[in-house]
Amino acid sequence: MSATADQQQFSFQTEIRQLLHLLSHSLYQNRDITLRELVSNASDALDKMRFLSLQEEQLRNETPLEISIEPDADAGTLTIRDSGIGMTKQELIENLGTIARSGSLEFVKQLSSSAEQGKEQQQDQALSLIGQFGVGFYSSFMLADRVEVLTRSAREESGWVWESEGTGEFTIQPAEDLPRGTQVRLHLKEECRDFTTAARLKSILQRYSTFVPYPIRLEGEHINDQPPIWVEPKSQLSDEQYTNFYQYLTHRSDEQPLWHLHHSSDSPFQFHAIFYCPQENFESLGFGRTEHGISLCARRILVQHDCRELLPEYLRFLYGLVDSEDLPLNVSREALQDSTAFGKIRRVLVKRILSHLESMAEDQPEEYNSFYRKFGSILREGISTDFENRERLSKLLRFTSSHDDSAITSLSEYVGRMPEGQKQIWFLGGTELNSLKQNPHLEAFRSRNLEVLFLTDPVDEFVLANLGRFEDHQIVSIDAADVELPEVAEAEDADSSEEKPTAAEPPSGFELVLTLFREALGDRVEEVRKSERLTDSICCLVNPAGSLSSQMQKVMRMHDAEFKPPKRILEINPQAPLIQRLCTLVVSADQAGFIRDCGRELYDDALLVEGLVPDVEEQNRRRLRFLQELAEKRSPISS
Repeated sequence: MSATADQQQFSFQTEIRQLLHLLSHSLYQNRDITLRELVSNASDALDKMRFLSLQEEQLRNETPLEISIEPDADAGTLTIRDSGIGMTKQELIENLGTIARSGSLEFVKQLSSSAEQGKEQQQDQALSLIGQFGVGFYSSFMLADRVEVLTRSAREESGWVWESEGTGEFTIQPAEDLPRGTQVRLHLKEECRDFTTAARLKSILQRYSTFVPYPIRLEGEHINDQPPIWVEPKSQLSDEQYTNFYQYLTHRSDEQPLWHLHHSSDSPFQFHAIFYCPQENFESLGFGRTEHGISLCARRILVQHDCRELLPEYLRFLYGLVDSEDLPLNVSREALQDSTAFGKIRRVLVKRILSHLESMAEDQPEEYNSFYRKFGSILREGISTDFENRERLSKLLRFTSSHDDSAITSLSEYVGRMPEGQKQIWFLGGTELNSLKQNPHLEAFRSRNLEVLFLTDPVDEFVLANLGRFEDHQIVSIDAADVELPEVAEAEDADSSEEKPTAAEPPSGFELVLTLFREALGDRVEEVRKSERLTDSICCLVNPAGSLSSQMQKVMRMHDAEFKPPKRILEINPQAPLIQRLCTLVVSADQAGFIRDCGRELYDDALLVEGLVPDVEEQNRRRLRFLQELAEKRSPISS
């Protein structure tokens, strides 16, 4: 590049070729970032102009503070124009001639120096200077093979034109009749001519720069007309404003959120956040896993869309935005320099969201239960992943129970209803509520009026198994051998006229019947024993202590063909009529084979009740033999 008579040629003060290559191709992930950076720089310039006009009356005029995006398809140019403070010749040399020398950073330093000298700095907090690194401008060479900067400082009558092809040199020459402010004119590369398309530019601006605090105009249209409501006091915002912003974030123009949360924090970083819970859980509707809908902004400029680091996976159903004034961003503003910063912000956000859900559960239980029915399947994932907040999350869980199977209950409510002497929290898992209510394992609990949680979703069993205990109470499946029923169950209603069940002695010969059953079943069971839990059913299968529940074993078999379930315990109800009849027959050695067959049949029936498949061929042969014996005992003569 050769200079004309009124041009001056300068060299960049660094290894510009290598640095420009780094800035254009390594630090920035896509070319859209260029427009974001140039708009951010324009916003900086407007911030400076607004601030200085408050301090110096002679700088005030009627020129509106705004940004204009001006594509020219015929010329192949894209111009970003602002009416900000502009630059002098020396500022052009210093700010655009040196990599990582930031005019914004220098401006802040000057303000700090003035404050130390006793000058009034009441507007300092109003500044939102984005260009802390002074490199965003150079991303222009991602799009352009030549860049012009036309600028006039608010303190000068004439302006200057800065020009470079990004090859290590730049020129500066004077220019007349320039308005106050700066124009960055990109002479686009051939492959970047789509940046003169209004639709493309509008999409980029709405994605990254919607909340810039000054109007952005594209072909006369005000692009960023959505106000950043998260920086406003909550008391000054209406439900309509919250809803409008939710609809903007989610692109659902006819939907209202279930609830919203608006939060501001000063520690560990200053930030504002707003979160929304949508009406529906699309995962439960079969639309696949929900992606994070939280955007990270730095001083109203989008840094990262769908930021996964801000919230844990079990809160992925939320939409929202987090905006910080002092995030330690890296040079490209696309990531944090401090890797612990996300963790610190995330910890504050999670605790605030859980506090909101706790308040909702306590003050608006119906609304919370409605939320949980939709999103509980995601929220409960936190039990196995967020150990820091596990206790808080456990209190947010909800389940159907035998207390009232038309509603859902919390573990705290369950514990509050426990009778004296109950040490465990009991649950029963299965595929369908009505079949669970008919499960023989419930008989002892129903007869004693003891509450049992009904889990029709296998994931709930994983959650409770992972939780293990709640408020010092062990959580146990009622089909487990280590169920501990209260020694004294006084839980019947006071006005109930029904007599309490009494434990009757087993009939004579019962132990011998059990012995024959053990011989018949061999190593198919761990044990055959008297049942303390059955009142009506004749038998049931019980899982040994410490093993998975029956429902969980089914799930494991579905996902692992090599899974081997533990041998179960067959419990026999000594008061069942058939068992009592077998106890009278056992005195005859001739009936031993029949009693063994009865033991095998009862075991197969218990398997069927559990949804398991017995040896069908053996069972069919045995049943055919039973039918034949019954038929032989019948007479063809009518009575």
